Amino acid sequence: MAIAEIFIGAFITVLFEKLASADLIRLARSAEIYSELDKWKSTLSQIQAVLVDAGHKHIKDKSIQLWLNKLQHLAYEMDDVLDDLATEAMRRQLKQESNATDNIDTSKSLISISQTSCCTNFCTPRTIKYDSKMASKLDEITTKLRALVEEKNILGLINNVERSNSKSRRLEETSLVDLSRIVGRDGDKEVLLGKLLGNEPCNENVSIVSIVGLGGKGKTTLAQVLYNDRKVKAHFKLMSWVCVSDEFDVFDISKAIFKDVGGEDKKFETLNQLQLALTEKLANRRFLLVLDDVWNENYNEWELLQRPFAVGAPGSKVIVTTRKTMVASVMDSVQAYPLELLSNEKALSLLAQHALGKQNFDSHPTHKLHGEGIVRKCGGLPLALRAIGRVLRTKPNDEEWRELLNSEVWNLQNESKILPALRLSYYDLPPHLKQMFAYCCLFPKDYVFDKDELVLLWMAEGLLYEANAGKPIETLGRECFEELESRSFFQQSPNDKSRYTMHELINDLATSVAREFFYMFGDKMDVHDTNEVLEKSHHLSFIRERYGVYRKFKVIHRARRLRTFLAMSVTRLFSWQRFYLSNKVLIELLPQLQFLRVLSLANYNITQVPRCIGSLKHIRYLNFSNTDITCLPEEVGDLCNLQSLLISGCPRLSNLPNSTTKLINLRHLDISDTPLLNKMPKGIGKLTGLQTLSKVIIGGADEFKISDLKGLPHLQGKLSIEGLHKVINVVQAKEANLQLKKGLSHLEMKWIDVFGDSRNEVTEYEVLEGLRPFEKLTSLGISFYMGVLFPSWVGHSSFVCLSQLTLRGCRSCTRLPTLGHLPSLQKLYVESMNGLKILGSEFLGPPNSCHGVPFPSLKVLEFKDMQGWEEWSTSTHKTGSFPCLHEISIINCPKLDVVEVELVSSVKVVCVRECSAVVLTSIISVSSSIIRLTAWDVKGLIQLNVEVLEHLREVEYLRILQCDELTHLWNSEAEASEILILLEKWKSTIVRD
Repeated sequence: MAIAEIFIGAFITVLFEKLASADLIRLARSAEIYSELDKWKSTLSQIQAVLVDAGHKHIKDKSIQLWLNKLQHLAYEMDDVLDDLATEAMRRQLKQESNATDNIDTSKSLISISQTSCCTNFCTPRTIKYDSKMASKLDEITTKLRALVEEKNILGLINNVERSNSKSRRLEETSLVDLSRIVGRDGDKEVLLGKLLGNEPCNENVSIVSIVGLGGKGKTTLAQVLYNDRKVKAHFKLMSWVCVSDEFDVFDISKAIFKDVGGEDKKFETLNQLQLALTEKLANRRFLLVLDDVWNENYNEWELLQRPFAVGAPGSKVIVTTRKTMVASVMDSVQAYPLELLSNEKALSLLAQHALGKQNFDSHPTHKLHGEGIVRKCGGLPLALRAIGRVLRTKPNDEEWRELLNSEVWNLQNESKILPALRLSYYDLPPHLKQMFAYCCLFPKDYVFDKDELVLLWMAEGLLYEANAGKPIETLGRECFEELESRSFFQQSPNDKSRYTMHELINDLATSVAREFFYMFGDKMDVHDTNEVLEKSHHLSFIRERYGVYRKFKVIHRARRLRTFLAMSVTRLFSWQRFYLSNKVLIELLPQLQFLRVLSLANYNITQVPRCIGSLKHIRYLNFSNTDITCLPEEVGDLCNLQSLLISGCPRLSNLPNSTTKLINLRHLDISDTPLLNKMPKGIGKLTGLQTLSKVIIGGADEFKISDLKGLPHLQGKLSIEGLHKVINVVQAKEANLQLKKGLSHLEMKWIDVFGDSRNEVTEYEVLEGLRPFEKLTSLGISFYMGVLFPSWVGHSSFVCLSQLTLRGCRSCTRLPTLGHLPSLQKLYVESMNGLKILGSEFLGPPNSCHGVPFPSLKVLEFKDMQGWEEWSTSTHKTGSFPCLHEISIINCPKLDVVEVELVSSVKVVCVRECSAVVLTSIISVSSSIIRLTAWDVKGLIQLNVEVLEHLREVEYLRILQCDELTHLWNSEAEASEILILLEKWKSTIVRD
């Protein structure tokens, strides 16, 4: 069943907005095509009037389904034409402005432009040919539109049939997002906790617990509850969550586990190397591994994966979630646990919580009867109940509940096996959200995505077109995302709460409703896909393979009207991974796809972007991140519609084309993690629409200046300012107006790591003072600043949102600013401040200050590479400092030999490395609740005596590495016994030369 009405309602609204554009109307009149566009508006109005009725009837009438499909394809074609006209209007306007600037002075230019029409200025052979070709195309589309109007009359579609008088209102989040309060699974949770934490008989150190059940029963959610349980976290010292899905790739799964348990991001040439490294991490450690959504029934692959697990400490567990009992058997699960459907009582309670925010229907007796009927139709499946509950939450009237219960959708012949409850939750979406959700079918199952990533794609595809939104289009996109999340179409990733995924049944729903307009290659691209399918496709995504050969992509040339070419990956990518793409794809295929809006070839080993990229005039989103490109061609400047240019993580990128300054519609330029990029075009500051500019590099006379930031008032997110040593004019620094850039959350200020005579400490102090940012900043970094002191704004209590501060390489500074008054500071990193000798109470702030306890929120404190630091003394300050401090690290501070500080019992993790034993013993003596202690290359550490160990009664893990002077841990058996009694919670010790 092709559900074309999902798109056309939103599409026609956008078409009307584009037809009303003043620039397009001016061009249409000059090219004598305005009358044709006026016919479009009239015909579209007739079609729009029957869409609600078509939306009702298409469910059972295939003729109406086909009519809607034809209308949707024509709408795509119309949209392409209108975009082509808008681009041509923009090109002519830019050409006009350029000619005026080049040939006459400004005042004469204004007079000339006002007195001359577009037609007069542009009656060239090129424009005449363009206008003639466009007129023919418009006439062809008008004929197709009239045919559709005649057909809708034959189909008997009625004008303006409303579904309901109620309005959909924004859903409210409730405590149901708290996974510990899952309805009807308390008993399952307790049983499984017993299996995880108990000492059930097992022949091996590691045992497997399988949770088996149908999709949508809540297997993953239950596993997530167990994974995040407080008792489980305390019991297991290493934990990893891996989403496996269809492809059981031993290498990729092993990589993900290795990274989760603390492995570094390094390249492994073979599986043997990787498993040896993983074995070392797991050795003698009790671990919990969750393998989510496993389908593999191949015993040999499972046996190969689990080889490193055998070295784990007794009691280690592997949780497997799967739909197939055979999987549990193959994985030698001695504790398979079948997850049942919810009982009617529990299902009704779950529906009440999501629909009413209540535990039951006692306060809404009129809804209960309909609710019981809906529960029976959902069959006790939690996913379906949650989805339909979110729909009912916006329907307060009893009649609306009855209407949903009696919907024909429940009785559809369902070839795609989509749950009717899920399809109903989709039908309840407004048209624009239907379109945005369907777009997500391009994401492979289990794909983990960022909110902003999806918003930029929606924006590029024109799904967020709002001429009168009254807010940034990105804000509108985030609101739409949050609405879909609140309706359970998106869910947080179990591994990373800042990212999202879709349940596989929701993914199936998106694929079902999107149908022929979207096409996704599988992990093995089929070169024999029919030409008809590709010719109908407008959006395409594919999963990267190690080698992307041209013959696998060649068939795509059939998709002439393709808008989306999106490379995807379902496995977690490591920085060293490489994917190779044939140059012929770039040079021969892409130029044929003239209607592309989205082109993403991130993570391919591409070294050169061809000049023909400039011919893709409709491109809005261009992503070459994590490739090996050294530059972009100047032709990029011809992409006047480009909104997002993403080239982050390109280690060889050394410059940006000067034509970048011509990208007048650019809103997002991500050039982060590009270490060789050392200059920027001067005109970047004139791209006033920029919201993302991850990095600016201050240059010389014909390059970017700090004052150019003045013209970028809408910057948001992260900004790194590099090359501040080139700022010698303090006035320019103030002109950057950082205090007015209220959207910035993360700011880095970097000078050069060379301290020479050409730099002036007074000037740099004044520059830093003039760069005071907006006070809602959350993260600040200052690197290689040469001033002796910091300006007073650094550490000022008005920065109430600042949670992370990094001071690095400020080697001339002799004292730290007062930082104890920052109310929200959680992480503080101080590195390579060689001029600092004594750190005293000024670091905390004056005693008896009105600001209260110093460092009230600090959790992580690290000092590193402080070559001149000799004394840390804050003992004269009032008590109570650092009440939340959890982790402290002191690394490579060789001269530090006086430590007189008052810490608190909250400190749990201590690392002392390349320091004297005085530092170690002093920190231990004021921290009575240490759980993890690392002593690495500690000078003068001969033994750990009883006086020191008395403070380590809570320690569980003790690591002593490369302490060459340490000869023994105790002097006698009697002392050993005394020490072991003290260390009653001791679980693991590593002593290594």
